[in-house]
Amino acid sequence: MNLNLTKSDKIFLGVISGGYIAVLIYMVVTDYKFQLEGVGQRWIYQLPFGEGPLSRVNPLTIIMTWVVMGLIIFMATRVKVFKIIPGKKQSLLESLLDYVYDLVKDSVTRKEYVRPIFDIAASLFLFILVSNIIGSFPGINAFPTENGGVTFTILADTWYAPTSDLNMNLMLALFVFVMSHVYAIRVKGLKSWVKSFFEPIWWMFPINIIGEIAKPISHALRLFGNIMGGAILVLILGYLVKYFVLPAALWGIFGLFFGAIQALIFTILAIAYISSLIE
Repeated sequence: MNLNLTKSDKIFLGVISGGYIAVLIYMVVTDYKFQLEGVGQRWIYQLPFGEGPLSRVNPLTIIMTWVVMGLIIFMATRVKVFKIIPGKKQSLLESLLDYVYDLVKDSVTRKEYVRPIFDIAASLFLFILVSNIIGSFPGINAFPTENGGVTFTILADTWYAPTSDLNMNLMLALFVFVMSHVYAIRVKGLKSWVKSFFEPIWWMFPINIIGEIAKPISHALRLFGNIMGGAILVLILGYLVKYFVLPAALWGIFGLFFGAIQALIFTILAIAYISSLIE
């Protein structure tokens, strides 16, 4: 089988391969061992004002969120001119977006809302996909220390994925929750929207409210559990086998394959939640 690789593809593969070889040599020379210290812990910074959960932030989540957005913007600029005969980058992007568009078109019965819902779904899909993908490559991470400081690790863990933070996933799920009810009010009207909480009979109101509250919670926990659980599992396996090749393969599987699946599942659920309220 012949692979027709461009010069940029060869450079990219060469850099990735060279990086893995360099890390492998480093681990052999220094007798590096995977450590389990700080697993599951987060770098939390207490703001100088206020108290409680809202006065604390995870700086790494904020930093990597901006990194992900920067990567998406950079990728968009690489295919800013669409050609009649698409190249590889344009074909990949069109395939992904066409698939998401078909999901929205098949789920949303009101055609005038297909495009705006597609914009939401595609944005969520790309953000979660890129976040999960960067979590498949060894990189820099941060963990709190006992004295209240922070220690940064290099190549002992993957790059920090924003989707491994429950707060980020809750924010995305709440965004979907709010937008689904905004569209429901626009389609049904405020009176009919309020009336829907008392259907099929009035005493179903508490159950309907609980069901709506459960949607964003389950939506967020599903993504968080898969991403965070996969990262911890890979780190533990890496500590047990004490070789770099196996963890690298597992990082690739969890980050690229399962990460893409989780991004798609989150997007499909977002489309389903919105479309179910505007029928």
